[in-house]
Amino acid sequence: MSSIGTVDGGAFTAGSKGFGFAVLRSKTGRLLDILVGFWVFTGAMVFIEPSPYEVSFAAMLPVAILAGMGLYRSTFGLLAIMIGFIPFALIAVFQVRITPLDDALIFTAVTIFLLLTSYFIANYLAEDTTRRSRIVIGAYTAAAVVVSLIGTLAYLRLIPAADLFVLYGRAKGTFKDPNVFGPFLVLPAMFALQRVLLLKGRRALFAGMVYGILFVGVFASFSRAAWGHFAFSSIMVMGLVFWLEAAARDKVRIMIMSLLGLVMLGVALAGLLSIPAVSSLFEERAAGQSYDQGETGRFGRQGYAWDLALENPSGIGPKEFRNLRVSEDPHNSYVTVLLVYGWGGGFFYYLLIVLTLWRGFAALARPSPYRLIMIPLISTFVMLVGESAIIDTDHWRHYFLIAGMIWGISTAIRNDHRSGAPREQMVI
Repeated sequence: MSSIGTVDGGAFTAGSKGFGFAVLRSKTGRLLDILVGFWVFTGAMVFIEPSPYEVSFAAMLPVAILAGMGLYRSTFGLLAIMIGFIPFALIAVFQVRITPLDDALIFTAVTIFLLLTSYFIANYLAEDTTRRSRIVIGAYTAAAVVVSLIGTLAYLRLIPAADLFVLYGRAKGTFKDPNVFGPFLVLPAMFALQRVLLLKGRRALFAGMVYGILFVGVFASFSRAAWGHFAFSSIMVMGLVFWLEAAARDKVRIMIMSLLGLVMLGVALAGLLSIPAVSSLFEERAAGQSYDQGETGRFGRQGYAWDLALENPSGIGPKEFRNLRVSEDPHNSYVTVLLVYGWGGGFFYYLLIVLTLWRGFAALARPSPYRLIMIPLISTFVMLVGESAIIDTDHWRHYFLIAGMIWGISTAIRNDHRSGAPREQMVI
C-alpha cells in the first residue's frame, strides 16, 4: 500500500510506513475482519430501529480507517452516486406536508447510510478478495441459516414465543415482514447451490443441507415474490455455472445433480403441503390476491403514484404517499424513489441499478478466478431488480450489500489479470 495522495494498484490508502504503525495496521486489520463478519451477521436482525446492523457499522468505520483499508478508483462511481443523490434527497425531505419532518429526515438518512454500506463493502472486497469474500459470505450464510430455522420452527409452532417470528400466519424470522425475510435467504442459498454443483463429498453434502434449510425458510415466508426469486435465481446459477465454469465431465454431473435436486425439493415440498394448514395457506397465496386489484389495490396505487411522480419533480418526500388517497405505499421501488427523492434522486437510484448490472455482466464475460463469486451475486441481484417492480426494496439492507459486493468483485476482476485459479480455492 502507499501513502495518501499516491496510487498503488488502483487503491488510495492513508498511513505511515513506520514499524509501529505497521503493527497497528496488522492488529486492526484482523479486528476489522471480525467486525465485518459481525456486521454482516446482524443484517438478519432488523426487527428494531436503529438495528444492530447500523450500530455495528458505525463501530466498524474507525477500525477500517486505522487498518488502512484501500479506496479504489473503480468503486468511485458508488461514491459519486451517493454524493449526487444527497442534495436531491434532502430537497425532497422538505416537500412533506403531513409526515413529521424529523421522520422524513431519518428515512432519508437511512437511505444515504445504505449507499455508504455499498461503497464500504465494495472497497473491502476489492482487496484480498477471496479471503474477505469467505468472511462476508460465511457470516451471511450463518445468519441466514439461523434466521431460516427460527422462522420455520416458529411457523410450525415448535419453539417458544413463536408469535414473535410469525406475521399473518407467515414466517418472518427476525425481520418485520415475511416479504423481506424470504428474499434475504436467497444469496447464501445460491452460493450453496454452486458448491453442490461444483464440489464433491462432504462439502457438497453440507452445502445441499444449507440449500434445503434456506429453501424451506423461503417457502415458509409464503412470499410469492420470494418464491419466484429463489426459483429463477437458482436456474440462473445453474445456467451460468454450466455455461461458463463447467468442464465437459462437470456438465454431465451438473445435469444429474440438478435432476436429483429437483426430485428432493419436490419431495420436501410435498411433505410440507401434506400439512393441512400449510396446504391451505399455500393455495391462498398462490391464487390472485384481492389487494392487488382495484383503484386502491397494488397496481391501482402504482398508476396513481406514477401520475403523482410526474407532477412533482422535487418529489413529495418520505412516507407522504400513504397520507394521500390511499393508506399504503405503491410497492414499486421505481416509482417510490421518484416520489420520495424527486426526479434527481430517482435518476441516481436508477443509475446505481444500471451500473451495477453492467459491471456484473461485464465481469461474467471475462474469465477470472473471481467469476465463481460473481455468479451467485449477479443471479441474486437480477431478481432483486425485477422484484423491485412489485415491492419497495429501497431500504433492504441486503440489496445494497449485494450491489456493493458486485462492485467489489468486479474491481478485483479488473485488477487481477489471471484467467483462472484452482476451483477448490475459489468456490466460496
